[in-house]
Amino acid sequence: MEPTAKVAREAYIQAMRQRVEALLGKVADAVNDAVPGQIITGSEEKVRDLFADLRREAFEQAVQMRMDAAEAAFPPSARSRDAQEQTQ
Repeated sequence: MEPTAKVAREAYIQAMRQRVEALLGKVADAVNDAVPGQIITGSEEKVRDLFADLRREAFEQAVQMRMDAAEAAFPPSARSRDAQEQTQ
């Protein structure tokens, strides 16, 4: 069984950290912007949408990093004979 490329955990966390911190700021803004007495109804949908976007971005980032790691694990392919002949 071949080893599979993995996401570098710390690199992934570092790549996502700024996005997470920005999201948390937006959550605080949504709650603060809600009308007093209607904090939940005034912010819940916005917060849900923010976290849905982050969930998608986090998954896409992880998948992209794993694909990049897999591509990096393969050595460059040798140029074909046709390509070598064209450059001569």
